[in-house]
Order: sequence, then C-alpha cells, then structure tokens
Amino acid sequence: MSAEQRPEARRGRRAERAVERTKSRSADRLDQPLVQGRRWLHRPQMDPDTFGSFAETFARFMGTARFLAYMTLFVLVWIAWNSVLPGPVRFDPYAFIFLTLMLSLQASYAAPLILLAQNRQADRDKVMIEQDRTMDERNLADTEFLTREVAALRIAMRDTATRDFVRSELRSLLEELEERGIRVGGTGRQAPVRPPAGAGTDNGSAEDPSAGEP
Repeated sequence: MSAEQRPEARRGRRAERAVERTKSRSADRLDQPLVQGRRWLHRPQMDPDTFGSFAETFARFMGTARFLAYMTLFVLVWIAWNSVLPGPVRFDPYAFIFLTLMLSLQASYAAPLILLAQNRQADRDKVMIEQDRTMDERNLADTEFLTREVAALRIAMRDTATRDFVRSELRSLLEELEERGIRVGGTGRQAPVRPPAGAGTDNGSAEDPSAGEP
C-alpha cells in the first residue's frame, strides 16, 4: 500500500466505525426503528387487513339474531343429548362442565375480535371525520368567496344606470322641456312656425290675395 492510499484507508475505517456507533446508539432509542438482524425463530407474519376484515365479519355475525338462534339450538341439543340419552352415550353429564368450558373459550376469543373490529371502525370514523372537516373547510372557503363576489357586484351595480334610473331621468328631461315650452309660448304647446317670406306655393308663384284688389 502506498503512502497516498494509507490516509484514505484510515478515513474509510473511521467512517465505518462512526456508522457502527450510530447504529448501536439508534438501537437504544425508542424513536428509531430496530435494525433487522438474524432471527433463529421466525415469527408468523399475518396480514392485518385480512385478519381485521375477518374480525369485523365475525363481530357482525355475532350481533345478529341468526347467531343467537344457532347458539341456542346448539346448547339445547347439547343438554338434551347429555340428559335424555343413555349413560354410555353421554359425554358431558349433568353440570355440563365441558359445555361451560367451550362457552368460556368462545367468549375469550370473541372479546378480542370484537375489540379489533371496534378499533378498525374507530380508525375508519377518524378518516371520515377528517374528510368531512376538509370538505367543510372547502365549502366555507367557497362560501366566503361567493359572498365577496356578491358584495363586489352590489358595489358595481350602484355605479351603473338601471332601467328605472334611466326612466326617471327621461321623465325629468321631458318635464324640463315642457316647462321651457310653457315659458316661451305661454301655453303647453310650442308656437306655430310661419313660412319665410317669398316662399312659393305649389305652382311656383307667390301670390298675395290682397294684391289684385284696387
């Protein structure tokens, strides 16, 4: 190894040691994921969504009248079998200890499944609530925008001439013209316009009726 390569090798070793120290420190921290190492015993992996859907299906089935009917029929058959039939055939005599054990086992499995279904429903409700909140905020923003637009239109409409405004202005102008006509002619009509002197008649001559008289 040459003299130039020795410092580079030392730097590489130092970097590897720093990485190892960082990994050892991060393994002790709770906010850092564990480094996946070799495991002698492989734990079974299960899809949480698949198991969660099964738990929800089971919980829904337990909350139906069909499940109660099936369960009641099963208990009655069990009791009748171990009460009416002869002794050698009975596998669970009176006190029905085995039946009690099976019902307790069923309850011990049903409770966690129901809790899991409730947790999934709670997570689903949180997502729906968040979506509803986002939709409400969007609707509120749209409503505020439309309110501002309507207010701007109202302010703009105040500066424009409406039909009623134009009609009122025309009425006031007509009244003013009529008042001017009354002042000039003395009546509500304008004075008749006389033709100018020297204007011809229909045959092109201007004859005065008083000119032929002596």
